[in-house]
Amino acid sequence: MNLPAPGPFFNTPAQRTALARERFFEQGQRPTGIVGEAVIQSWTRCLAAGLAPQQRPEFEPVSRARMKAVLERGHTLLQAAAPEVDQLETLLAGTGCKTVLTDREGVVVRSTPAGGGAGELLDTLGRVGVYLGEPNFGSTAPGISVSVAQDCTVSGGEHFFGVLQHLYCAAAPVRDREGRVAGVLDVSVDGAPFGFDALAVVRMAVAGIENRLLAVQSAGDLLLRFQASPALLGTPLEGLAAVAADGRVAGLNAAGARLLAQPGASPGSDVEALFGLDLNALQRLLGARQPRPHRLPNGCSCGCALLGRPSPGAGMVASTAPGRRRRSRRRPPPLRRPAPCAPRATSWCTTRCSAAMATCPRRRACWACRAACCTGDCGAAPAAWRADADAARGRRANPFPARRPARMARRHAAPAAPSRFP
Repeated sequence: MNLPAPGPFFNTPAQRTALARERFFEQGQRPTGIVGEAVIQSWTRCLAAGLAPQQRPEFEPVSRARMKAVLERGHTLLQAAAPEVDQLETLLAGTGCKTVLTDREGVVVRSTPAGGGAGELLDTLGRVGVYLGEPNFGSTAPGISVSVAQDCTVSGGEHFFGVLQHLYCAAAPVRDREGRVAGVLDVSVDGAPFGFDALAVVRMAVAGIENRLLAVQSAGDLLLRFQASPALLGTPLEGLAAVAADGRVAGLNAAGARLLAQPGASPGSDVEALFGLDLNALQRLLGARQPRPHRLPNGCSCGCALLGRPSPGAGMVASTAPGRRRRSRRRPPPLRRPAPCAPRATSWCTTRCSAAMATCPRRRACWACRAACCTGDCGAAPAAWRADADAARGRRANPFPARRPARMARRHAAPAAPSRFP
């Protein structure tokens, strides 16, 4: 391995990683303090599984049956993570990063396209149905998160296989309402380090996924929102607790567990012991238009709001005032088209159409109305008008004109005479 000239310090992360690989894989020493402890433990597990750093990982083909089974098994996770994954795709569109979502076993259930001219390696790793665990791809961020249920970053040479040393990835586990790992969210880039704090972006997205997953899994339970700052209610940083009908806490997210000083979710705890609120007090929160201040049994004050019982698949509600009634918007009645008037005249007038149409209130309804106007049947042109119009033109009215098509009648019509009637 080509290392720089000996010196008291290694200046770049790549030099420190190269030193750690030399000590671990060639000298058999534990490079404590040079790379993260999670990476060292992952290298140890990979060697125990019989993997070698110089070998290539197996890119197994994925059948349609396997893809269908993976998508069906991860339907709930996909439903909860869809808004955050879509937001990450828009946020990282110009960075060349690829977002990958796996289930609890490390099998890809969804990925976003990698823009910015990324290589084919990320597209191969992000196929639905590909297993990204340590036994298959060695030390990667999603593989380590699946194994130890912790968020981590793996940069460059920290990957176990040498062919993956140009990848940079950050991953964090997604937990369900009982605190178990339901999946892993990963952001990876090929060829260059991240230009931003990728792990912070992943953690924020994971918080939103966990909140929505808790709401989906708590259909029929009361969802209590609480946070030290009421302005954070309705955001991924809010605390959420699912309260069952018997008064026990059925689920608690990470933000709520930290605020209650509980190390992780504690399903089965009594809601009055954790929050100092009984079921009757919780029901009174349903009518509150604004979050109400409340002091927890641990002495911390927070703002509380109640979402009610969401229906299955409803997900999170964006409003922070659950008691506010929404006015129902009535749809306007459908517009009725005017029915065409039935013609009473059996012949077409070739000399009075223009003048009659000028006084007909329904002149644009149909061609039948024009024929009726020519005979005065619509009421706009009285019978006396026809005699005055004939006298003005100096011709005798013909009560039985020859029948002509409407096209020819318009073509050979005489110029209209001015009418005395408005």
